[in-house]
Amino acid sequence: MQTLKKHIILLLLCVAGFSQAQSKFNIMGGKEKASVRFKLINNLIIIPVEINGVEMSFLLDSGVNKPIMFSLNPGDSLSIEQQERIQLRGLGSGEAIQAVKARSDTFKINDILKLNLELYIILDQEINMSTRLGVPIHGIIGYDVFKDFIVEINYSTEKIKFYNPESYEYRKCRKCTDLPLTFRNNKPYIDVSVAIEEDKEPDIPVKLLIDSGGSDALWLFEDIEQRITIPENKFDDFLGRGLSGSIYGMRARVKKFNIGMFSFENAKVAFPDSTAITYVKNFKERNGSIGGEILKRFRVVFDYGNKRIRLRKSRYFSDPFRYNMSGIELQHNGMRVIQEVKKRNSTLQTNYGRQTGAGDINVVFEHYNSFSLVKAYEIAEIRKNSPAELAGLREGDVIVSINGKVVDKMTLSKVTGILQGKENKRMRLKVLRGETVLKFEFRLKEVL
Repeated sequence: MQTLKKHIILLLLCVAGFSQAQSKFNIMGGKEKASVRFKLINNLIIIPVEINGVEMSFLLDSGVNKPIMFSLNPGDSLSIEQQERIQLRGLGSGEAIQAVKARSDTFKINDILKLNLELYIILDQEINMSTRLGVPIHGIIGYDVFKDFIVEINYSTEKIKFYNPESYEYRKCRKCTDLPLTFRNNKPYIDVSVAIEEDKEPDIPVKLLIDSGGSDALWLFEDIEQRITIPENKFDDFLGRGLSGSIYGMRARVKKFNIGMFSFENAKVAFPDSTAITYVKNFKERNGSIGGEILKRFRVVFDYGNKRIRLRKSRYFSDPFRYNMSGIELQHNGMRVIQEVKKRNSTLQTNYGRQTGAGDINVVFEHYNSFSLVKAYEIAEIRKNSPAELAGLREGDVIVSINGKVVDKMTLSKVTGILQGKENKRMRLKVLRGETVLKFEFRLKEVL
């Protein structure tokens, strides 16, 4: 009887251990760390994942609580157990969106594995990050993977290292700053300070969400009582798209932004409209967020378990804070068909009676049409009174070439980068409007 009791206790301990192991991400093979390469696109981290054996791409977003998957295309094949329908809300002034609460059998990030991961599948086909980034994006993951590891993100090498927290040791680093994190709804916040304009002193303390899923540098929520006001030098702009719709607001620069022992001058900042942030303002202490354009300037170590973050300069630290001076916001809107007229030569041998046996060669050129598919980069948004709008460009125009260079072989980030050049740079655009090819010319203008 005593032996039987011991066996039962051991069995229960094994079951409990197995259950605990499956409730979190684990590094396969019992290793202490795992590395994952990522793509850095528009300051965002895109990682390869595998769900139930199907390869996909996810955005690594420290500002999201639960994994989110966008509704799959009809041609995609993925079997996931669906449980119940729910409504989700996020940034944007639109309504809540429909989603399905589901569970995957396996969720892998290279050598990192979790069984039975709970996630939400958004049913609205219109909510799709792929068009704005120019690469397939199937979903977003954040807290679930951050909480189980110490995560080191090296933006310079585009590599993430996941460490087992139990065996990780911090090295002494005089060039690093270690700062405490606080959490609300499983999202990390940090206390920093900002000086908005020259004549406003001292620096204003602010609590910001660390949001690796946001491409901007800083977002601040206007709050007169806390002296968080919009600078006089500003302009209206499209800031992005959230789960609940498009987000508009003001863009400006702040005099100084301080995070630990590091400071940035003239950092780019956005002030979203109050209607777009109604949902996130439920946490009244939050004053905004830090996005990818700040985070990529560091090698970042996230330590959720000990509620701390370590920052060390990356090669991007001193990069200028640029913004879109053209006023054009692009999206990848599928493919377009182009027709090329090519020449194909054929030879015709003739002999005009000479006895040499060698005939004359006549070359005959035949024209034929070749059709091919190329990327279609469409103007999704255009800023009012921007150089592009004043030149006559419109939403829906498809860009064919910029300054004589055809864009259909370029990535979306490459095309966007060309439009974010230096002030006064001349831009010559050829666009397709319906079936008509039009040409426009303007110069980039510094507003801030």
